[in-house]
Amino acid sequence: MRLAKGVVKFRVPILIIVLVLMIPSVLGMVKTRINYDMLTYLPEDMETVIGQDELLEDFGKGAFSFILLEDMPNEDVKELKSKIENVNHVESVIWYDSFVEGDIPMEILPDEVYDAFNNEDTTMMAVFFDTSTSADETITAIKEIRSMTTKQAYITGMSAMVTDLKDLCEREEPIYVGIAVVLAAVAMMVLLDGFLVPIIFLVSIALMILLNMGTNIFLGEISYITKALSAVLQLAVTMDYSIFLWHSYNEKRLDYSDKNEAMKHAISETMTAVAGSSITTIAGFIALCFMSYTLGADLGIVMAKGVVLGVIGSVTVLPSLILVFDKPLQKTRHKSLLADMNGLAGKVVKLFPIFVVIFAVLIPPSYYGYKQTNEELYYDMISSLPEDLEVVIANSKLSEDFDVASTHMVLVDADLEDSEVRDMMDEMEAVDGVDYVLGLESVIGSQVPEAIIPDEMKELLQSDEWELLLINSEYSAASDEVNAQIDSLNTILKRYDSNGLLIGEAPCMKDMIDTTAHDFQVVNTVSIIAIFIIILLVERSLILPVILIAVIELAIFINLGLPHFMGQSLPFIAPVCISTIQLGATVDYAILLTTKYKAETLAGKDRNQAVKDALSSTIPSILVSGFGLFAATFGVAVYSEIDIISSLCMLLARGAIVSMLCVIFLLPALLTLCDKLIKMTTLGMRPGKERTHKGVFHHEQTI
Repeated sequence: MRLAKGVVKFRVPILIIVLVLMIPSVLGMVKTRINYDMLTYLPEDMETVIGQDELLEDFGKGAFSFILLEDMPNEDVKELKSKIENVNHVESVIWYDSFVEGDIPMEILPDEVYDAFNNEDTTMMAVFFDTSTSADETITAIKEIRSMTTKQAYITGMSAMVTDLKDLCEREEPIYVGIAVVLAAVAMMVLLDGFLVPIIFLVSIALMILLNMGTNIFLGEISYITKALSAVLQLAVTMDYSIFLWHSYNEKRLDYSDKNEAMKHAISETMTAVAGSSITTIAGFIALCFMSYTLGADLGIVMAKGVVLGVIGSVTVLPSLILVFDKPLQKTRHKSLLADMNGLAGKVVKLFPIFVVIFAVLIPPSYYGYKQTNEELYYDMISSLPEDLEVVIANSKLSEDFDVASTHMVLVDADLEDSEVRDMMDEMEAVDGVDYVLGLESVIGSQVPEAIIPDEMKELLQSDEWELLLINSEYSAASDEVNAQIDSLNTILKRYDSNGLLIGEAPCMKDMIDTTAHDFQVVNTVSIIAIFIIILLVERSLILPVILIAVIELAIFINLGLPHFMGQSLPFIAPVCISTIQLGATVDYAILLTTKYKAETLAGKDRNQAVKDALSSTIPSILVSGFGLFAATFGVAVYSEIDIISSLCMLLARGAIVSMLCVIFLLPALLTLCDKLIKMTTLGMRPGKERTHKGVFHHEQTI
């Protein structure tokens, strides 16, 4: 109560302090680096990551791209090559003229070397950068190279993808945040009892979102997925807390003539209710931190921090705003459009056996679809981008003209005999889908003596410790075919050099597939156990956590199972994010209904009446919360051209509706069916005992 008194007394200073904090928050948000490369979140002890570090440390090579040039005379290609070599952070450029000294005719080169760089009217050069794939310096270099090339030039590779993705995100983000705000405001205007209320809510939440985004500077950088989703999710999830404070305040105004006194009690009640409610949501986000693929921790930390700040804002900033704007808020109130839910609640309880059967019938197909969806995920981020992006066009051109869909690099011991390297290369070229293996041994032979190979070329492909080989593959990164190819290549490599390293986009993606497959199981288990324990403590029951989690897990199975039946493929990060977020954010609906059911039962009502009254009183809150989450995410899903963001938001939007329907129709049926078992396994509910009930959740208006 002391905090509540302080908030009411110092409401104006609180608003001033928060507004002042917006200055460093905006600066922090602007200065927080955004990472667009999903491969950088792999564990540091993986061979592919170690190999990338070795390549950068020993050869000074980080990012890698191909540049395709159409209908360009060799003289112009040489001139362009020279210009590109002078671009800041370009480490080296390899064209087929790189393999011989200037005056020696290139015709003496083996046909396979010529064919590797030329196809009819298209020629290709490989560009290495001295910075990593997603480094700001690499992105700047890619843009500079694009500026000096014509429409006849196409730049491929992860760095080009990161460049285009960054530009697309920066164009889209202000628009879809605006869409989320507008749709959330419309939903609140329709479902709440005031026209000005949503504006006050959104101002309060926006301030906390800016504070959350600003404090990300202490993390150094965040992923573009985190940046794209965090504002929308924080808006959707913490909206509930604002709604509860508003309802509680208006209730207390009926008991207290002084608005300040009413707000003190409303804040106190909100702190108790919201603190308990937010724990499950925070637990869902924290579970993501258990992923060894560290994108989970990136998203989990930012979102958990956002929920905590949302709770703080709902009991400090929002009360201050409501008190300051109390008169216009009261004048613009209207009757809630949500009708009396007694009729619907009565029918649900009356027909509970049918809903129990529906619950049982839905489990097998939903679980089957859920498992199949997890088998049909895609990992190739480029394939999910709009087809008119420059990098997508370039990659298609590379595949069409040179039959190259991905490029691997091999680091092999520099002391390995040339004959052994040639034998290894021959074996690798015999692997299915390998177009060719390119190294110094590809050129040096009877026709081309080592003496005519430029020293720059030798230094480019060989160091004191390693020799570098390039492998071009016909198979796309993250495909089953390329993963099998990588296994075969690794087997050959390790036979010749047990310390050799196979690196590149496709090997990294294979590691990502293996890593995240394990992570999904860990995170799902952690989130379920954590939320089970929270419900166990909140409801003081052994069976209620099982029932509640079963209902929300079914909603998750339905949500994530539908893509399989609809013929859709989801981005690899979707299942683990959605399963934890949907569980953490919507299990509150079930907790609210269950807590109210316990209170009605302890008040002496029979089974059917207790469930009916609990349902009728909580449906409005569940609808407001569910539609709020839906509104904040659906518009983004429809608008965004970035499939990973669009898919995640569509799943969140649909998940909110599915969870809402499951809680309203299926949970009451299970509570009615298991009423006796619940009473036997819940502390303080055993029949024939004198009991009082004090739940963690005392609210009825919202979650």
